[in-house]
Amino acid sequence: MRVLLCVFSLGFLVSAVLAQPAQAQAMLKNEPLYLAPYAVVFVDNGSCGVGKVLKVRGALGAMHRKKTCVPMGREAASLSSAIP
Repeated sequence: MRVLLCVFSLGFLVSAVLAQPAQAQAMLKNEPLYLAPYAVVFVDNGSCGVGKVLKVRGALGAMHRKKTCVPMGREAASLSSAIP
């Protein structure tokens, strides 16, 4: 029983280490009306300067969303200028 638990724990640990979160984020043109608490979306609506996008993080209840301008990556910058 102890060996089985050890093997299961080791397998779980290895799968957790190998699993990587998705690096690509969808870039929206407009800020969504509903955003889950602590969810993050990137909005390219032109409100930030060149090469930057608006990062919006959802909030709980009556609290305001947190909005900051962040630089976009090189890949995203080249895609946003290439797509009409």
